[in-house]
Amino acid sequence: MGQPTPTGGNWNTGPAPGNAPLLPGSQNDGAGSVGTLFAAVLLIVTGCLAIFQGIAAISKDDVYQRIGNYVFEFDLTAWGWIHLVIGIIAVLTGVGLIAGSNVARGAGIALASLSILANFMWLPYQPWWSVIIIAIDVFIIWALCTSWTHAPATE
Repeated sequence: MGQPTPTGGNWNTGPAPGNAPLLPGSQNDGAGSVGTLFAAVLLIVTGCLAIFQGIAAISKDDVYQRIGNYVFEFDLTAWGWIHLVIGIIAVLTGVGLIAGSNVARGAGIALASLSILANFMWLPYQPWWSVIIIAIDVFIIWALCTSWTHAPATE
């Protein structure tokens, strides 16, 4: 579609908004965007760190300091299993995001939200670590939500 110019030619204004084709590997492609790829890598890294954090809490309860009474107080072994399971699922979800799965995108958003809650409750054991992971999870949610584009229906 073009628009007439004063000299009689046509300017190529491109497709109308909302009708732009989603080309594989373009900036509009949700699976190939830089934000999604970076979120996937962060999800894999934080998942691996959660796995190590869970293993440390399961194997030796002496790794983390004992705290007083706290509202979200669980046994450290239980916290270890929680972090281990979240970490394993996060790594698998990150691999799915790299593969371009929209299901993994939704799972990544849900998993990062769950990780925020778990690390909020983990604050008394490792406050600085929990705050850093919460900030990374917020970025993961933002990156996955803002780069999620929907392809137009094809016939």
